Amino acid sequence: MFLRTKIRCVGVLFFLSFLSAAFSQNALFIPDTLAGTTFTLNVQTGTKSFFSGTLTPTYGYNGNFLGPTLLIKKNDSVTLNVNNNLPVATTVHWHGFHVSAMNDGGPHQSIAAGTSWSPSFKMRNEASTFWYHPHGEAKTEVQITKGLAGMIIVRDSIEATYALPRKYGVDDFPLIIQTKAFIMVNGTMDPYLQVPKQVVRFRLLNASADRTYYFGLSDSSNFQLIASDGGLLSQPYQTNRIRLSTGERVEVLIDFGADTIGHQKYLRSYASELPNGIIGADSVGTSMIVMGDGYYNNPLNGLDFNILRLDVIATTTSPVTTIPSSFAAKTPIPESSSDVTRHLRFFPDTAFNGMMSFVDGPFFINDKLFDMDSINIVTYLNNTEIWSLTNETMIAHPFHIHDVEFYVLDINSIAPPPQYAGLKDVILVKPGDTVRFITKFTDFADDMVPYMYHCHLLHHEDEGMMGTFLVLDTTASLIIDYAADERPTAFPNPFTSAIKMQLDNRLNTTVHYRVFNILGETIMEGESNVVNGKVSEINGSDLSSGFYLIALNNQEKNWPPFKIIKQ
Repeated sequence: MFLRTKIRCVGVLFFLSFLSAAFSQNALFIPDTLAGTTFTLNVQTGTKSFFSGTLTPTYGYNGNFLGPTLLIKKNDSVTLNVNNNLPVATTVHWHGFHVSAMNDGGPHQSIAAGTSWSPSFKMRNEASTFWYHPHGEAKTEVQITKGLAGMIIVRDSIEATYALPRKYGVDDFPLIIQTKAFIMVNGTMDPYLQVPKQVVRFRLLNASADRTYYFGLSDSSNFQLIASDGGLLSQPYQTNRIRLSTGERVEVLIDFGADTIGHQKYLRSYASELPNGIIGADSVGTSMIVMGDGYYNNPLNGLDFNILRLDVIATTTSPVTTIPSSFAAKTPIPESSSDVTRHLRFFPDTAFNGMMSFVDGPFFINDKLFDMDSINIVTYLNNTEIWSLTNETMIAHPFHIHDVEFYVLDINSIAPPPQYAGLKDVILVKPGDTVRFITKFTDFADDMVPYMYHCHLLHHEDEGMMGTFLVLDTTASLIIDYAADERPTAFPNPFTSAIKMQLDNRLNTTVHYRVFNILGETIMEGESNVVNGKVSEINGSDLSSGFYLIALNNQEKNWPPFKIIKQ
């Protein structure tokens, strides 16, 4: 709480300095790119001058602040070598990627200071804009705020068939928008960008800790939304506003063909048009201003402000001058194919903070805070599921799920707006709203390593508004493939009453056992004697039918947990 309070106070002071100082416009920094199948990311400390004469300690990937844009082709097998040169542990999550839980980069894949992590996987996602960032337990906000974030562009053969701008830094621009104590794009304060007199592609990523933006142009002219989190829509959607909450990405096309060379316009956030309850909106006149603090009293709230000045220059060679009328059709998963519907409820921890918790947290998902050692949801490989999200707080929460992308079915029983017609991995759930989405869990299963789902307001995530889920494969062997001398066996499995286990037949000892249910809760524990590797029977007759995990340990050893099934 001290860190949050300190960041908030500093934010207000810097904002006031921002208003009073006369800043010159700064050319927008365009991050370098890395391409191929092997990538190296050095996580390092650095410094950056946000204000003249002041150096701020920062973190960065392969530099002082932010990181290079990774260019990856669909179906390529890639390896990412992450070297942690920080004095503290970190993680790197590939936000939006469909990868195994071991490669996902959540809090269970911590990279200790001075060590490395090298996940390898096949790129299965469609062409779109993704990003990478830390996802450590209670460390996400501070590490992203200090500079750890980078964009990922995935390309594929289908997207390549359309006449779209894709010359990086020429007519295809990454825009990483963040609120620190001020607004900046790609780490640049008060930026401008020279844009050619033609159709230009912008990849917008909201990498802020908490602020939602309502993007539009200063002349309120239209632009074309062509892609959301998971790739191209079925067809461009013409609009003059697009809302983007934390973690979300969109791709838009702006046609500067009718503008004269030298014309200037701004990409703005029309925060005055955001409804109350969304961080960034005007909260005056609601109980939020009375009850909330810090984030909710930021002077930017409710203001319309410029984000990026756009200066029109001459066309490039081989310019894109028209916008496709359609793309490959997106076919949402039929609701009738769902195997199960899950209900997730966002609710404040009123016992911790009284009525202020409705706006200031901490916040529960289904009455639970994040626990590294607990599993909140168990699903099964190839399950199709509907998740229903109900927000019973006074603050909008951008909900993010790892591993899978989803289609939004409805918001308060009403069909979603065109912005949500494509594949998503983040959805903003406003106060009082219920959002339903449908998804399918394919390709990856793991008995022990979970994926995350959570609010993408970084301080909410760090305070525990996050849960875990396992994807199990019921057709796979019940024994996890550890080394032979590490691998306990259980028999019979499935069992009806007594659980019998076998360890190394040379072992004579006493072990402590714990049995966990699918929520990760300990429901049985005790001591058992081990003679010639045989563990004395454990009575499981009182257990209900279903999946359980059992873990054994003694003073010298922790055996890997393994799955048992009660019939």
